[in-house]
Amino acid sequence: MTYTKSTSGKRARKEREFSQPYTTVDVVIFTVIDNALQVLLVQRRAGAGEPFPGRWALPGGFVDVAVDATLEDCARRKLFEKTGVKSPYLEQLGSWGSATRDPRAWSATHVWFALIPAQDVTLAKGANAAEVAWFAVDSVIQKDGLAFDHDTILQAAVERLRSKVEYTSLPAFLLTEPFTLPQLQRMYEVVLGRPVDKSGFRTRMLAASFLKEAGYVAGESNRPAVGYRLADRQTPAVFPRTFSPRSGQ
Repeated sequence: MTYTKSTSGKRARKEREFSQPYTTVDVVIFTVIDNALQVLLVQRRAGAGEPFPGRWALPGGFVDVAVDATLEDCARRKLFEKTGVKSPYLEQLGSWGSATRDPRAWSATHVWFALIPAQDVTLAKGANAAEVAWFAVDSVIQKDGLAFDHDTILQAAVERLRSKVEYTSLPAFLLTEPFTLPQLQRMYEVVLGRPVDKSGFRTRMLAASFLKEAGYVAGESNRPAVGYRLADRQTPAVFPRTFSPRSGQ
């Protein structure tokens, strides 16, 4: 801002006018399908002035000031539009902005990541998507071909998720309730991309007090097993140490 002298001799503040950047929200939506960590992508439509036509991208869009009271409200709205899920685990990842990430204008995006059981999702294309589909995370990262700077954002989301899984209960949010402890261990192994030591897994899970029993369910070989639900679907439990690889791996 600058200051100028008024005709009365008093100093008056003159506000400088700033150009407004595009403000968007993107959501990295994870699930597990066929024992692989998957991410939801949308294919951008071809249209006049639309950047990256035909390219795959993370779901998201512009903040609607008429309906989005906060950035998180926008993230939840975009997530619901694409999946039909209103209340999954949702965590803010970070913000990206530059004069070059969107060819239309200076752009800033605020990113969340979500964890959703695949069985809960009903995919929807939305107004600006030609197609919407799940993709194996590792194959997407290797190709490096997403629109905008979404390859960088996806890489950051995967690193954040795998890092936090080492010491939290996040994989439980990828399971339909009720679930068994062997199913939960398998979810850890899928997300981490490696086996974990089984010997202390049960003890650690039950000692953290984030699970509550939910009767018996079909376990391995259809034998009855104790089922569990999350005591808190908003905040993951934090463990005092990371997971060790399974012996011999």
